[in-house]
Amino acid sequence: MEEETEVTEPEIVAPTPDEVAIGLWETGVRFVEGLIRPWNAYQVLIALAIFVVAHIAARVLAPKWEAWLRTREGWPTWRMRFGVLVHRRMSLIVFVAIIWPVIWGMREFTWPSRSYLLAVIGQIAFAWLVIALATRFIGNATLRSLVRTGGWAWVTVSILGLTDDVVALMDGIALSLGETRLSLWMVVQAVVIIGALIVAARFLAANSARRIRKKTDISPSIQVLTIKVLQVVLYSAAFFIGLKVVGVDLTGLAVLSGAIGVGLGFGLQKVVSNLVSGFILLLDKSIKPGDVISLGETFGWIEQMGARYVSVVTRDGREYLIPNEDLITGQVVNWSHTNAFVRLDIVFGTAYHNDPHQVRKVAIEAAKSVDRVLSFRPPVCHITGFGDSSVDYLLRFWIEDPTGGLTNIRGNVYLALWDAFRENGIDIPFPQREVRLLGDGKAEC
Repeated sequence: MEEETEVTEPEIVAPTPDEVAIGLWETGVRFVEGLIRPWNAYQVLIALAIFVVAHIAARVLAPKWEAWLRTREGWPTWRMRFGVLVHRRMSLIVFVAIIWPVIWGMREFTWPSRSYLLAVIGQIAFAWLVIALATRFIGNATLRSLVRTGGWAWVTVSILGLTDDVVALMDGIALSLGETRLSLWMVVQAVVIIGALIVAARFLAANSARRIRKKTDISPSIQVLTIKVLQVVLYSAAFFIGLKVVGVDLTGLAVLSGAIGVGLGFGLQKVVSNLVSGFILLLDKSIKPGDVISLGETFGWIEQMGARYVSVVTRDGREYLIPNEDLITGQVVNWSHTNAFVRLDIVFGTAYHNDPHQVRKVAIEAAKSVDRVLSFRPPVCHITGFGDSSVDYLLRFWIEDPTGGLTNIRGNVYLALWDAFRENGIDIPFPQREVRLLGDGKAEC
């Protein structure tokens, strides 16, 4: 009986980072040596000449292009931004526009190998131009620069045929954490994939938020809550899906996130409290964007509700960022919780010789004459007491737009009272003091 022999496949050993680096160095040396050959040197000189011509042409065309753009005042924003991008990349555009006709001409009149280097340079320049134009649509400046630089580096490596060597080099630079191996290539992949997913999540969140805000049948607080929950779900999904695609073990990450959560619970109690309070405010609908509130000395309307704070804008243009926890634990006056009607009181006094019945009638008519005072909730005037030098009155009236201010409407009513009292001969008393100067005569002995 013949014994079965086990055939083992030869083990494939990945090159070390040092071996990859040496290979890249040797490739670079061979490339430099190749430039010494006549036609390669000619192609380099032609490329340099085209670069100089493109630079000079851009210096001439850029001011004319800028002057022409200044006459396009009615253009949409995206078209104007594209025009500015063309102005900034004028040298690269002219370089691409010149080098490719030169390449096509050389291919017609000479061997293709004698324009190979120019073709590589032209491909890199064209790819750089396309990436510069495409990344202009990214709104965030930092993210736009990062994507543009990374795209330029990747297409350059790809066109030069060094992709495998660069990937092997980055994969060889790794850090082992127990059974987990974290390499530079994995980090780059994670950054690119997670970044792309976050951009997609941001796009979906912005469009969904725009549609939710158009739903008039949904209350503002529910709109804000829905948008916040949607953002958390989309961004979390983008992050975890990106890690899963790269190959990170999420079970270990769950243990780590639990430990981080415990640390956050002890170290960031205020932050967590504000986050939880923000969700409570959105759920119980006690306040919502557009409500007029007063908290302590702060009086204004709610501009927006965030995850950590509420933005309150006062009449003088100041914007207060009030932590959500203060709105939960403190005493808040919501002037428009159930409705927008607000009752205001003002106090005044008249002289004793004036008829109280006439004073009440004149005061009510004066309050009605002010624009913002509601007519279907008529003002009322009551006598509150007999003072030392005046009969005291309380005038009450209603408004429905507290966002328009309270001090100014009180001032307008006081001014209307002043004019009405002068027309009807009603006096407003004021304290008077009599001062006597006594002589300093000496007492008789």
